[in-house]
Amino acid sequence: MILPIAIYGHPVLRKKAVDIDKDYPELDKLIEDMFETMYHSDGVGLAAPQINKSIRLFVIDASPYAEEEPDLKDFKKVFINAQIVERSDEMQSFNEGCLSLPGIREDVKRHLEIRMQYYDENFEFHDEVFKGTPAVIIQHEYDHTDGILFIDRISPLRKRLIRSKLKALEDGRVSVKYKIIRNKK
Repeated sequence: MILPIAIYGHPVLRKKAVDIDKDYPELDKLIEDMFETMYHSDGVGLAAPQINKSIRLFVIDASPYAEEEPDLKDFKKVFINAQIVERSDEMQSFNEGCLSLPGIREDVKRHLEIRMQYYDENFEFHDEVFKGTPAVIIQHEYDHTDGILFIDRISPLRKRLIRSKLKALEDGRVSVKYKIIRNKK
């Protein structure tokens, strides 16, 4: 089932999400719906807060980038209760967009390598190091579970320059091909 996506201004996007356990109701169905929603919206990642669920869960399928980076062909993962436990000092800017901020793209500095502990969809524990594009995508989605949006990581000047676009999103003036949930003021 394709789920509606919370758009900038919705309070769920600013909440710190909570951990879940393996008995979370209909977890398999939720993960399946998140992948379906992500594909329908042409995303490569989707975090539960973006579908109005304040839980520490996100899904990623980076295969759309496989043409430029063949290593990403099979990079499809589920992250539950993820925690970044180490970050490299080396950072690089990446141009990012977000399904919750349609029409906005900005350069964001991200760590080039991270070590993360998480559970997969079978609640098996993982302690892995991710580098390059996978690390960037993971950090973007991970931020959602901490109530952080990529625009929080841009300069104040860049944020002022996109203020009118953000206001339009808050006001619900957005046209996208996917279902949305907007903040009802």
